[in-house]
This record gives sequence, structure tokens and C-alpha cells, in this order.
Amino acid sequence: MTPIRRIILPLNGTGTGQAALATALLVARQFNAHVTALHVRADSREVAPLAGEGLSGAMVEEMMSAAERETTARSAQVTAGFEAFVRAHCVAPGEARYDQEVPSAALRTIVGREDDMVAQATRLADLAVVPHPDAAELSSSDALHAVLFDSGRPVVVAPKREPTTLGRRVAIAWNGSAESATAVLACMPWLVRADAVRVLHSPAYQRRGPSADELLGYLRLHGVDADTAEFRPIDRETGAGLLAGARAFGADMMCQGAYSHSRLRQLILGGVTRHVLEFADLPVLMCR
Repeated sequence: MTPIRRIILPLNGTGTGQAALATALLVARQFNAHVTALHVRADSREVAPLAGEGLSGAMVEEMMSAAERETTARSAQVTAGFEAFVRAHCVAPGEARYDQEVPSAALRTIVGREDDMVAQATRLADLAVVPHPDAAELSSSDALHAVLFDSGRPVVVAPKREPTTLGRRVAIAWNGSAESATAVLACMPWLVRADAVRVLHSPAYQRRGPSADELLGYLRLHGVDADTAEFRPIDRETGAGLLAGARAFGADMMCQGAYSHSRLRQLILGGVTRHVLEFADLPVLMCR
């Protein structure tokens, strides 16, 4: 089992960034891991192609200058917030070490497209923690979808509010799919430590694949004692029933496969992944 040693945390100045920092720190303390907070500054030169025809050079220059000022102000906000958080929580600064015995953190600022830069950085991390996507910005959650689709690594979606515990009571959203199986494997560092584990399943959620009872047998092979509970959709929303099942269990973490159906279909028609991303109030580990 690969230990969690390096965590990537994209920060872009959103209101949920502090809760994501707290979530990443909880994970880092559990595994003495290093958190690399990654801030991606937009390249102001990319404004020029978007300006269109009919604008003078001076107008384009002013647009680029305005974009640069906004980017600089956002970067300063992210840096100040990160430094204040690290001081308040007595987190050791510095880079990752294989033999470190305390959690550490550092802020890295780079220029480029956020989705591309975050995906590349996460490929050499064990985990990404991303801020909760606001409902209004759900379709453009670049960092989250970059990790899910382009990094090959699991992602923990932080809740909107800072969690106080993570991984003591873990709910597994199981539907027999390859995505859910990948999520279980990625969550194993928590499952083997948890006080309680529950497998949540439903006929409305199940795909072709192993059943919840078969998953229990697999978990027992790894020393994980779990039980199962069937949930039902609420107002025809499978995702709402799943989250209700997690709350009834008192879960402080959930793992699930993401986008068993296509992302486009879920964005247009809705789906379990989209509902959980929008309404979950606990950390959710997702894998694609």
C-alpha cells in the first residue's frame, strides 16, 4: 500500500480555500505528509487573443494591464491566507522529505492554465485536495476535473466548512463499477485505520459488477471490518439518498467513483457525482 507522503492543494482565492487548507492539514497530520499548495497565476498575455478585432493596441494593452493587476492582487491574497494559516496551525515550512516525522507545507506559485498545471503537478503526488466547488461554478471547476480526468490520482473534495475529523467513520459509495473499485483502493489508507466503515448501496445505484457483500469479503482480506446499508433515492435523486445514508452513519469521510456515466451527461441531466459535488458536507474522496 503506497503511503500518502505528498499532497497537492490548488488554491485560487475562492471562499472555500481555508476549509480546503484545513482538510489537507488533517490528512497531512495523519500521515506526516507534505502539502504543496499550488497557486496558478493566469498569464495576462492570454487576454490579447480574446480581445477580438476592432480594438486598438492601447486598448489591448490596458486590458492586459488590468488582468495583471487583478492576478497580482489575487496572488497576494492567496499568499497572505496561506501564510496566516500555516502560522496559526504551527505547520513546519519547507519541502517534502521521505523521512519526515511531522507534517509540512509550502506554497508554490506558477504561471499558466490552471487545469493543465494542476493535472501535471498532481501526477507526482499521492493525493490532491481541492476546495469545494460552489454550485454556481460547478461546470467550470477546472482544478477538480483536471485531477479526476488527467492526473491518474485520487482527489479529496473538501467541504465548505472546515472538518474537525477525517477518516474515523468512512462511508463507501458502492455500485460495482471500476470507478468505485478504484476509489476503495485509494481510500485503503483510511479504511484500515477507521473506527467504523459502512458500504452504502442501492439497486438504483448499482452497475454491472461485484455486489456490496462481495466487497465486504474483499475488505476483510485487508483487515477492514465493515457493514452494509441499503439506501433509497430521495425525490428520485440517488445522490441525495446516498448523502442521507452517509449522514445517518455519522460519516466524516466518504469515498466513491466519479462519473460512471459521462461528465457531459451528468452536467446536462444531473447524476450522483454532480449531486454529491454540489451538496456534500463532508470530505469526499473521488476517483475516475
